Amino acid sequence: MLQSIKNGINLKKEVIAGITSFFAISYILIVNPMILKDAGMSIEITFFATAFSSFIGCLIMAFWGDSPITLTPGMGVNAFFTYTLVGSMGLTWQQALTVSLFSGIVYAIVAFTPLSEILSNDIPDNLKRGITVGIGLFLVELGMEKAEIIKSGGSHSLLAFGSITNTSTLVAFLGILICLFLMMKKIPGDFLIGIIITTIIAKVFGVSGSASSTVSIKDIGVFAHSLLQFDFSSFFSAKFIIAIFSMSMILIFESMGLLQGLLEDTKRFKKSFQASSITAILSSGLSTSPTVAAAESASGIQSGGRTGITALVTGILFGISIIAAPLIALIPQAAISPVIIITGAIMMKELSSIDMRELDDWIPAFLIVTLIPLTGSISTGLQFGFISYPLVKFFAKKREDINPVILIVSGLFLINLILSAII
Repeated sequence: MLQSIKNGINLKKEVIAGITSFFAISYILIVNPMILKDAGMSIEITFFATAFSSFIGCLIMAFWGDSPITLTPGMGVNAFFTYTLVGSMGLTWQQALTVSLFSGIVYAIVAFTPLSEILSNDIPDNLKRGITVGIGLFLVELGMEKAEIIKSGGSHSLLAFGSITNTSTLVAFLGILICLFLMMKKIPGDFLIGIIITTIIAKVFGVSGSASSTVSIKDIGVFAHSLLQFDFSSFFSAKFIIAIFSMSMILIFESMGLLQGLLEDTKRFKKSFQASSITAILSSGLSTSPTVAAAESASGIQSGGRTGITALVTGILFGISIIAAPLIALIPQAAISPVIIITGAIMMKELSSIDMRELDDWIPAFLIVTLIPLTGSISTGLQFGFISYPLVKFFAKKREDINPVILIVSGLFLINLILSAII
């Protein structure tokens, strides 16, 4: 970052970009605790964990990565933490934090060794993009369920439409329209403003807040005593190893795809990737799901952000945001779900970059995209997508597209799938 200052960058643009990035992603302070609440974690703990991990992550990105990238607990990764590790696999949230810790360590090993370049070059782009799209579609489904726009179809269908007469659903639809309007007008802080307006509307209609308790700045003491909440009791179990492998793959490939898509200067990728991995490790100790590069960093980049100064400004604002803690209890699910839905839709834009012209390219990505939301498991989508890739290429007689790296990764996913079935 110091070198960037010496090179005479436009400081005003960098500061404006940092402020823009913060307002674009600030909704994570509300949304992440709400998702982790479903894992049994305290709202009080996860609010401060989200703010502190974002603050620290942005500082690391500023001084080590020197990139205009915001690091926050990732949408999609937090869903995997809550709904796959805790919900489907039956881990406690303390065990899930331990999984996050070791997944972050695996991520760091890749980031600080030549493995990062090898994976970046040899893993097909269609698979990496398929992960982003699949997670996006999963978030859309999750947001619609929270808004009660869709519900279980019972014996008639897998899913069914809710009811437009349901007050929460009606408020959520209004929230989607408000957020979309603000986005189309390119108003800074569109999501945060949308959440605030929708919350006011929800209060008028009598829709209650999501939190069961009021978060106060005084609760920072509770947060201080919640650090390093690891549980190693299942460390040597097959389920634990499977969980670490699955989350590691998500962190590595989602982060790789996001950074490659966001950074205009490819020379900054290596250190930015490393900064992201360090923060992912630290976030587990802070009692939140892993941090990743936020797609919303694009708003700051579009505003002129080019260096770590942008990330520094964003990080400082995350630090200041801790005083907004009491507001967390006022936000209803109906105000949060529009942001989850639209974030998913934005991630799904990567679908346009996936080559669908050849079935041997499209089918593996298709399996990732569809199986993640349909099974409610990000790891399941990854397994079948990566396992199918070399098989489909072999059937299509395109063996030149099968490199040793994809064979090894696909083999690991196959082992992971078999172990998942027998434990």
